[in-house]
Amino acid sequence: MDIDSILGLASMPMASPSYPKGPYRFIDREYLIISYESDPLAIRDALPEPLQPDGSNSVLYEFIRMPDSAGFGDYTESGIVIPALLGGEHVNFTAQMYLDDEPPIAGGREIWGFPKKHANPKLVVAQDTLTGTLEYAGVQVAVGTMGYKHQHILYDVQGRKACSSASIVEKMSKIQVNLKLIPDVDGSLAIAQLVGYNLADIQVHGAWSGPARLHLVPHVNAPVADLPVRRVIGGLHFIADLTLPYGRVLHDYKDKARAASAPARADAARGVPA
Repeated sequence: MDIDSILGLASMPMASPSYPKGPYRFIDREYLIISYESDPLAIRDALPEPLQPDGSNSVLYEFIRMPDSAGFGDYTESGIVIPALLGGEHVNFTAQMYLDDEPPIAGGREIWGFPKKHANPKLVVAQDTLTGTLEYAGVQVAVGTMGYKHQHILYDVQGRKACSSASIVEKMSKIQVNLKLIPDVDGSLAIAQLVGYNLADIQVHGAWSGPARLHLVPHVNAPVADLPVRRVIGGLHFIADLTLPYGRVLHDYKDKARAASAPARADAARGVPA
């Protein structure tokens, strides 16, 4: 292969790239999001600087069913998102993610820095209950349940009229932030960044709220319980189409480190003692 062919590849391996070029369109993506209050010190420990807690002490536990994902296939995902502040702006930081499909694991880590690991999450309707589970290495580490379609958000049953999906679209359009860490060939970090992205072209097909519960089990390789459940706030269930575009660098740790060390290097070059 010549250089143009190599530079035109979307991803590794060369013989059969793990994923094509984006952006990536998702159809009928189904969410169960359980909001809960957690320990403020645990939240602080889970946020890389310069992210700061937003003061709500809240965490979002997500189960997401993705049956039709362009370039990635059919898979399910589960993980933890922490509402935070970046320079005074409200953002969502993705702290942990677990899923059952190789292409979005590779693509998610390599492009946006999603903290993805392979596991076995599920999101199903069991009689009157929307149920999300996460199994890692044979251990069930998370169980989330919500009353199935208790309260319409997009339809006023009494008034017999459709309601606006603007509030759901606004929540989904919020800046999402990942910590992207990619090692170099010598084991040092080649990339250390906070990466931001905004979901686009969002169309909500249905949304419901209801009572919810969440149970998290301590596990060394899936430490979802490190952000313990103090009080469940509620559950949100919705189905939407959306586009995942490429991201942008919000904060480059290597650049900051180089800038911080520049005065010391300049002093050393001039023979000034440290």
